[in-house]
Formats: sequence, structure tokens, C-alpha cells
Amino acid sequence: MQKKVTLYFGIILLLLVVVICLKPFDHLMTGSFNLNSHPEGPHGLLPGQGDGPISPGNIPPPGFAHYPPPFPGQMRPGNRPPGDHPPTRFDAVSIFLFIMILALSIAVKISALLQKTEQRVVRAEADKTNAELSFLKAQINPHFLFNTLNNIYSLAITKSEHTADGIMKLSNIMRYVTDDITEDYVSLQSEIDCVSDYIDLQRLRLGKNDQIDFVVSGDQELLKIAPLILMPFVENVFKYGISKHEESPIVIKLFSGQQSIRFFCSNKIYPVNKKMDRTGIGLSNTRQRLQHLYPGKHVLNIVTENDYYTVSLTLNYLSL
Repeated sequence: MQKKVTLYFGIILLLLVVVICLKPFDHLMTGSFNLNSHPEGPHGLLPGQGDGPISPGNIPPPGFAHYPPPFPGQMRPGNRPPGDHPPTRFDAVSIFLFIMILALSIAVKISALLQKTEQRVVRAEADKTNAELSFLKAQINPHFLFNTLNNIYSLAITKSEHTADGIMKLSNIMRYVTDDITEDYVSLQSEIDCVSDYIDLQRLRLGKNDQIDFVVSGDQELLKIAPLILMPFVENVFKYGISKHEESPIVIKLFSGQQSIRFFCSNKIYPVNKKMDRTGIGLSNTRQRLQHLYPGKHVLNIVTENDYYTVSLTLNYLSL
């Protein structure tokens, strides 16, 4: 792995030569055979075959009397003449064991390297996801504030008495955007407060024909949500669902249950706004953030039917 291939295979070849020369398995088995498999006495003779008289200590055991004595010139392993060496044998078992140990060591090393590589891949994917989320958040901030500042500008142009209140609402929204959006998840109540301030800010510029039905139900104290995950849908409702000539019914509902958070919004589609594309940066980023932050844990349905644009979003909640 360090590109020292020649040195590596040179060491393996040297070890193989050493194993072939030493024949460890063959020597081990030969030594064990000499110690345990011969009934000879200390001089390579059966009990009772010495020159001395038979004594009680060297009486042959029963059955040995029937064994024929060795033929003249027959030598036993313990009394070979000088210069007579046993025939050389090829120790295949030692070589096989050497190859098995080498293969096992390579497998262990490769397994460890693969595990480290997998950890690096997982870490790289996590870093990539965090970088993408940071980029998406950086895009959301100016887009969101740009639309809100336009609303404040409209109030200032008309010299509305609600301009000061609108600036205060914008201040609350900016505080939420700048302080809380740095976290991956914030309390659900903070997100609801931001949505409420935005809706109040929109009410300041809307006419009497605009009907806003904003309902929040359930317990929000112990729940968390990704920051600004609902705002793009709320923005689109006011961007595309407002008409100066007809009634503009807008419905925004949020329910927090024990298992999930359910968000719903709808607005009427007007002929003037039908040509406007709703695949802007805010909605596109929201889809990507949902894929990153709620993989397999969210259901987003966007339907255009009967001149109404409807968004339904279900999120599995995260407890504090």
C-alpha cells in the first residue's frame, strides 16, 4: 500500500526460502515420531537384547519374546552409522501453512484498509451534506429578506400608519433568521412565531377582499423542526394567491401531533398568475433540504386542481 512492491515481494521470497530450508513442520513431526512411536530401549535395542544378563529391570514384557530379532545389518533410527543421512523430503505442509498465514495477514490488512476507506467516504458524504445545507441556507436568507423588504417598501410608499409595526415584525423575522438559522433544527414554536410575524406583515398591505385563515393546533413545546422549512410555502401563497380584483381566500394550517407535524396551505389560482412559475429558488431549496434533513421521513404533496394550489407536508417530529 506504500508503493514498496519490490521490497514487499523480496521479503516474502526470502521468508519462503527460509521455510523451505528449515522445514519446520517436517522437523516437528519427525521429532515427535522418534520420541513416541518406537519401543526400543536407550541403545536402539528391544528390552532383553543386550549383552548383559537378563535382570528384573530388563525382562521383556509379554509378547516381545515372539518378535524376531533384527536381521544382521538392519539398523534402527537410533543407531545409524556415521555419514548415513536420511533422505531429503519436500516439506509441502510448511509451505502450505506459510501461504495460508500470508493470505490471512493480507486479508486482515485489506479489511482494515477497507474499513478506514468506508469511514472516509461516510465522513466525506456528511461534510458534503453539511456544505450543501449551508449553501442552501445562504440562498434562503437573501431571498426571504428581499421579499419582506419589498412589503415594507410598499407600506412606506403608501405612507401607511402600519409601517412602524411592519418594521417591528421584520425585526423579529431578521432576529430569527440570523440567530436561529445557524442550527440544523430549532423549536417548532420559533418557526411558528416567524410564520405568524410574516403573515401579520402581509396583512398590513392586503385589502378587505383577502381572507386569511391561519390556524395552529397541538402541542409545540417539545418539538423541533428545520428552520425556515415552512416559509417558502407561506411566501408562495401570498405571492401567487393574491388578487386586487377578486376575493383571495388563503388557508394556512399547522397541526403538531404525537408522531408528526402536518402542514397545509392553499390559495386560489388567478389567470394573471397562471403563467408565473413556482419553481423558484425558495421552493427548490426546500425540496433539497427536505431530502437532506428528513430522508424517508417526510411526505410532500403539491397539487393544482380546480383552480386551487394546495401544499400538504408531513414531517416526523424530533423531540428536544
